[in-house]
Amino acid sequence: MRQTELRCVIDTNVLISAALFADSLPGRALRLVLSKGTSLASAETLTETAEVLGRRKLDRYLTWEERETFLEALADRVAMVEPEIRLAVCRDPSDDRLLELAVAGGAAAIIAGDQDLLTLSPFRGIPILSPRAFLERYEAGSPAVDL
Repeated sequence: MRQTELRCVIDTNVLISAALFADSLPGRALRLVLSKGTSLASAETLTETAEVLGRRKLDRYLTWEERETFLEALADRVAMVEPEIRLAVCRDPSDDRLLELAVAGGAAAIIAGDQDLLTLSPFRGIPILSPRAFLERYEAGSPAVDL
């Protein structure tokens, strides 16, 4: 296992879970990445997160103000990367953008709850981990994360 900077791509479903339930495993994983490393994003991934957070079915969980606050805080804290390569690897083509982002941004890990992504781990040497697996690896390692 290699020592590496904590640069991570976080899937939209993990970000939404973190917004809804701050103390959940996704919430803890997001806080860890933001406090100890760098979360990578692209214009596409931020747009997707905003679109999902804007769905009316989330009205009973978050106010519009809470959603805007979450999105603004996230956008202020991520490192923007615009991938130059295009991949066609995932069964769900929309997940390819996360792989593209991870490769272009030199990610140490992709944090996802999506089985279509998890089954590809590792992708080009980048582990794809559930929030639980990511936290377990971090807690078992050093602040530089032994992935």
